[in-house]
Amino acid sequence: MNEFLDIRDDVREAIRQGNPVVALESTIISHGMPYPDNIECALACEEVIRTAHATPATIAVIGGRIRVGLDEDE
Repeated sequence: MNEFLDIRDDVREAIRQGNPVVALESTIISHGMPYPDNIECALACEEVIRTAHATPATIAVIGGRIRVGLDEDE
C-alpha cells in the first residue's frame, strides 16, 4: 500500500469487509503506564474490542514504519 505503512492482515480484512475497526494509540504501552501493567492494559483493551465484535488496531511507529495492528511481540 505504502512504503511506510504496514497494516496487519486482520485489520486489512476488517476494513475490506466494512467491519468495525477501533484504533488504539500505543502511548499507553510506551510511556503511559509502568511495565507490566501497560501490556496487561493494552491486551485487555484489545480483548474488550474483540468481545464487541470489532477489530482492534493498535498503532505505533516501529523501525520508521507506521504499523496498524500490533502482535504481542511488537
